Amino acid sequence: MVAPVANAPATLSFPDFAKRAGPFARIAGPVLLTALAFVVLFQDPARSLARDWWNDPDAGHGLLLFPVSLWLAWRAGIVADARPAPGWGTALIIASILLRALGGLAAEFFTQRFSIWLTVVGVVVFCFGWRQARVWWLPITLMLLSIPLPALVTNKLAIPLQFKASQLGTELINWRKIPVMTRGNVIQIPEGRLFVAEACSGLRSLTALIALGVMIGGMYLATLPARLLLVLLAVPVAIALNGVRIFLTAFLMHFVDPALGRGFMHESEGWAMFMIAFVLLGMIAFCVRLVERRISSRKVGFDA
Repeated sequence: MVAPVANAPATLSFPDFAKRAGPFARIAGPVLLTALAFVVLFQDPARSLARDWWNDPDAGHGLLLFPVSLWLAWRAGIVADARPAPGWGTALIIASILLRALGGLAAEFFTQRFSIWLTVVGVVVFCFGWRQARVWWLPITLMLLSIPLPALVTNKLAIPLQFKASQLGTELINWRKIPVMTRGNVIQIPEGRLFVAEACSGLRSLTALIALGVMIGGMYLATLPARLLLVLLAVPVAIALNGVRIFLTAFLMHFVDPALGRGFMHESEGWAMFMIAFVLLGMIAFCVRLVERRISSRKVGFDA
């Protein structure tokens, strides 16, 4: 289920739209030419993006977001009285090609991958107009969020998150009366030293949770303020759970076995924390939805 856009236009399913458009042979030439140009221009950044989704844990949420965005676009269908905007579409496509060229010259991956997304938006606007882009706002946004952030941005975000998670983890360790001393993002306990690396900073779960917050909000919440609230609440959830993760690592090392702070157990603990964060986000979305419905019913009562 996708929450409807306010004053959303009527749409046709893809099969119905194809029937109305007539024989495919009539438009086969332009479609095949566009597909060929897309492959020639964007095969390298598309291949590197798919490789990062598969191999980089910080980008793995793209494996979920990309197919979900395609499915949501299929479910939403095509605006019945779509009005192509070839002028705007051409401008967006030209801008994306320029970005692709500049990103290739600078060997900058994010710019090249962003140009793929901008091309997709340009083709949508060219063929179906801005109303179609508005109907597809959720799949288009999820597709954008599936692109990993540039290293410059992730490094800037990771450092404060590392310190914040270290502070919270230290407070929880102190609360359990485990001897602890913290210097920056290094936590010393009697059984060893914990280094809060970038992977433990919460950035990995934060980027994935923000993307999931947008997806859940777009599918189940009806208003923009409720969706923004859900996305904002993903930030403290990610930070708090990574503080708890640091505490649990120290707890297991101190009371069970120092080896539990490394290797498979450490990685499994990170995945468990992410699943808990995902469940928490779902519960928050459920509560926000209840408040949203109550406010909506009160407005109806006042209007009546």
